[in-house]
Amino acid sequence: MYVAEFIITLIVLLVLVVVRSLNDGWKRGVSKNFPPGPTPLPLIGNLHLLDLKRPQKTYVELSQKYGSVFSVQMGMKKIVVLSGYETVRDALVNHADEFGERANIPIFEEINKGFGITFAHGELWTEMRKFTVSTLKEFGMGKRSIEYKIIEETENLIKKFQSIEGKPFAINNIMKAAVANIIASIVLGNRFDYDHPTLLNLAGLATENLRLIGTPMVNLYNLFPALGFLPGHHKTVLKNVNEIHSFLRKTFLESRKDINPDNKRNFIDAFLVKEQEEKTNPNSYFHDLNLLSVVTSLFTAGTDTTSSTLCWGFLLMMKYPDIQKKVQEEIDRVVGSEHPNMGHRKLMPYTDAVIHEVQRFGNILPLNFPRETTVDVIFKGYFIPKGTYIIPLLESVLYDKSQFEKPGEFNPQHFLDFEGKFMKKDALMNFGAGRRICIGESLAKMELFIFFTSLMQKFNFCPPPGVTHIDLTPAIGFTAPPSPYEICALPRAYNIVKQEN
Repeated sequence: MYVAEFIITLIVLLVLVVVRSLNDGWKRGVSKNFPPGPTPLPLIGNLHLLDLKRPQKTYVELSQKYGSVFSVQMGMKKIVVLSGYETVRDALVNHADEFGERANIPIFEEINKGFGITFAHGELWTEMRKFTVSTLKEFGMGKRSIEYKIIEETENLIKKFQSIEGKPFAINNIMKAAVANIIASIVLGNRFDYDHPTLLNLAGLATENLRLIGTPMVNLYNLFPALGFLPGHHKTVLKNVNEIHSFLRKTFLESRKDINPDNKRNFIDAFLVKEQEEKTNPNSYFHDLNLLSVVTSLFTAGTDTTSSTLCWGFLLMMKYPDIQKKVQEEIDRVVGSEHPNMGHRKLMPYTDAVIHEVQRFGNILPLNFPRETTVDVIFKGYFIPKGTYIIPLLESVLYDKSQFEKPGEFNPQHFLDFEGKFMKKDALMNFGAGRRICIGESLAKMELFIFFTSLMQKFNFCPPPGVTHIDLTPAIGFTAPPSPYEICALPRAYNIVKQEN
């Protein structure tokens, strides 16, 4: 009995010594000028304070106590959170090089293995980003050719809505399919019918992964990756990635059969041609592992964020019918019965303001993509060591009271001046800033304007019969789309006589 008690006591003492040692080591690793924050507990750090479902809420609350630059400890990881427009912009724009690296996050390292664009590093990232940007432009991104493809897709989308005949339906999967077809036309060279099993499967896998990556279980895996052998959502994420990669490998194989360097049909062709050109270079970054990661990122990011923003838009139009009516009146006045195009945008300040306010209020990526410091840096008087995990808290930027008069409300006036003209706001940082700014920004802006105005031109959006409460609670995930909802799209008789300009 005494032996057993002695062994138990000895184990407890050893654990306490290890915990104390780890905690003392963390304290020694923090400079006296390190940003302030709550006192961490042994092993778990400040994990007990964090809302694992909506961590951005916890960080906003902590910023009110500790300031715009503060620290937290999650597990044994030291994290610096940047809060508020002025601070976030200063870091990402004025100190772009110092805060320019992507943070190492276990689930994304497992998914990408360091390849691709979004979570790649160093020279590999530079090369992949440079090639991807130039190739996307080659296939029309930001040009009239891709605008025509978006307009064509809106015609298919309108027909799909018309076929539902005003009955209640879930809008999210249809919007994902329509937006996915735009990136599919660039990457794969073709579009799919909205009920095509390949499109539904790929979009479904990507959506499920973005949801699971933001769940508490995956957040815990990121803090304690040594526990990765245990079952959990991280296993499902990796299984889904493998399924997406399996489809893409078959696509690569088919593309190689009849590839023509003088007639590149899509992004995959362009990459495979470059891969062939550099086949004698043992240090080339152009190989299938990078291609898999780049294409997966393009498809996932190019589908989810834009389609989720549009779903927020139509939900908000349903919630605020007076704003919907004003948008439609402007469409009738400026566009009439024509197809909306990017040339109309500068003539439609109210609609433009509504779209921007949807982006702000919807807040698709509340935590932003985490960064990492590339060097030791003195920022706002604090010393932040090289390799520190940085969260540029987008939630705090889009809801910054110094930039938006009524940040908690959906209010298009945030983007209109006293004369009713559109007013750009630098605080709308949905696409990031600095070296890591989103490469699909111009495409996303084009999609948002054309899809939104085209559907608003043709339909009135209202709740299903009997629905009196419209829930604006975002879903839980790495991104924050609206919670699933049903909507009715009723055909409208739009005007009329277009106003001559």
